[in-house]
Amino acid sequence: MAFGSAGFAAAALIAGAVVAPTANAQTNQAAGHGQDRAAAHGAAIAAARAAKAGINWQDCPADWGFEKPIQCGWVTVPIDYTKPNGKTIKLAVDRIGSTGTKEERQGALVYNPGGPGGSGMRFPRRVTTKNPLWVNTSKAYDFVGFDPRGVGHSAPISCVDPQEFVKAPKADPVPDTEADKTAQRKLAREYADGCAARTGRTMLAQMTTPNTARDLDVIRAALGEKKLNYLGVSYGTYLGAVYGTLFPSHVRRMIVDSVVDPARDNIWYEANLGQDVAFEGRWKDWEDWVAKNDAAFHLGTTRAAVQAKWLELRATAKKSPLGGVVGPAELIGFFQSAPYYDSSWVPVATVFSKYFAGDTQALIDAASPDLSDTAGNITSENGNAVYTAVECTDAKWPTSWKKWDKDNTELNKQYPFMTWANAWMNLPCATWPVKQQSPVEVRTGKGLPPVLIVQSTRDAATPYPGAVDLHKRFKGSRLITEKDAGSHGVTGLVNPCINSRVDTYLLTGKLDAADVTCTPHATPVP
Repeated sequence: MAFGSAGFAAAALIAGAVVAPTANAQTNQAAGHGQDRAAAHGAAIAAARAAKAGINWQDCPADWGFEKPIQCGWVTVPIDYTKPNGKTIKLAVDRIGSTGTKEERQGALVYNPGGPGGSGMRFPRRVTTKNPLWVNTSKAYDFVGFDPRGVGHSAPISCVDPQEFVKAPKADPVPDTEADKTAQRKLAREYADGCAARTGRTMLAQMTTPNTARDLDVIRAALGEKKLNYLGVSYGTYLGAVYGTLFPSHVRRMIVDSVVDPARDNIWYEANLGQDVAFEGRWKDWEDWVAKNDAAFHLGTTRAAVQAKWLELRATAKKSPLGGVVGPAELIGFFQSAPYYDSSWVPVATVFSKYFAGDTQALIDAASPDLSDTAGNITSENGNAVYTAVECTDAKWPTSWKKWDKDNTELNKQYPFMTWANAWMNLPCATWPVKQQSPVEVRTGKGLPPVLIVQSTRDAATPYPGAVDLHKRFKGSRLITEKDAGSHGVTGLVNPCINSRVDTYLLTGKLDAADVTCTPHATPVP
């Protein structure tokens, strides 16, 4: 399931010259195979070219939805870094200049929101919308967003017709029979084949996190920055971890928020199984909160009572999809945003409550696809295609159905909320049509500065141990733990204990002498 960018996926399947970096910047990889050395060399060539070319900033195209003074531009990268003189693609980037004085300016801050498949292009809007959490930082930095390779405006990839992709109702992800499993396996195989057919094997084989990290270094060079300032959330933390490993001496400041465990054996099959367990825990947190606020929602005063209502709703929708379109798969797609983000607690509970008060339309409207929103459906399908392509190509996945079946059947017994939905979403990786790579061994390289890691203990999408693991791997890093909280993406929430430290680090580079534990941000109020 998506690591950031709010589960678009599970819902549906269910300027100036720069010192050119040397090739050996990619310490870890360069020491490895010839292919890694070739890619490191190619990345250095691409970065040197980008530094020379810069970015031709202009007003953004009207239909991109970014108001002035946000500007847009393009950065050219090779599709395959082992062939820097081969075919290229253009990556879309945008920026807003720093709001402070010339003396206050410290360069560009580049953002990735996760996914894989999420667009960072909305990041500069934190300045135009005057987001209070980012006022101090925006005085010092240009805010820069980008569409990663394959995403949005950056040579977008596809695996299936977008209108077909969003069509509902889908089959219940939880199988009742072997025939149900066989049908889902067929869909997964067809989806994998569709990725090859619609995207092309050449591009598909290069949809990896290391290549996206190399793209990030080319963007850094094109911006005229000697070193990168970076904020990554969710999957963006793994992108940051890989970048920090490949280009340790190119990092100036790095914040990673809600961390994917970068251990090679966790990427990506185990990471998804880990999510299933963590989602169940956060789902229960939400149910406890709904029960505590029974005066507002009338869904029961205990977790068990709220769960009984969920199961009742699920069974009703399975028997006869609500409005002919909302079955169990669509319900999971809608309800999963509650364990993802605290900001969804009230809206999801409100719709849930309305259903049992006799207003079924609110739930139908919230959980069914909008077939008239062709642009939105293209974005959803593209996001899912990139998610699948990167995760399937990054690492070797089990090819034995027996293993998938056994692991997910076992997990589903105790963690039923997301397990099978997540399994089917990832199953295309079992029959992936291009060569699967080996993940980067994430570790501290020469010149890597102290990295700030931020994580909540109850996060569902990126469980807490991932932050602890990255903290061990990146020497000199600091970990801020938000205790007894679980909203995904901590730096975007109001918690002065965290917000003040994020500001201090970005503005001065200073970190606390030891790791810090913060009390949770405020719980949503109905």
